[in-house]
Amino acid sequence: MGIVVVEVCDSNLMSQVDLEELENEYPGVAVLRTYCLSFCRICKARPYVIVNGKQIYAKTVEECMQLVKATIESELQTFDAL
Repeated sequence: MGIVVVEVCDSNLMSQVDLEELENEYPGVAVLRTYCLSFCRICKARPYVIVNGKQIYAKTVEECMQLVKATIESELQTFDAL
């Protein structure tokens, strides 16, 4: 398993994105697809994922993906600093 975990609900718009590509782009990232993450209000309203326990959401899938990548990079920098 990676040091950065990206979780996505199967019912959310982000589940249609090939998030597994993040595992290739960023070594140390693991993508977990889950039936339900129990954040139904946000799941119905916006694209979202959880990155290392932090909710990442935006108005569009593209914006959300940009925020996800920025969060992954920040998390990886934190681990590199240790």
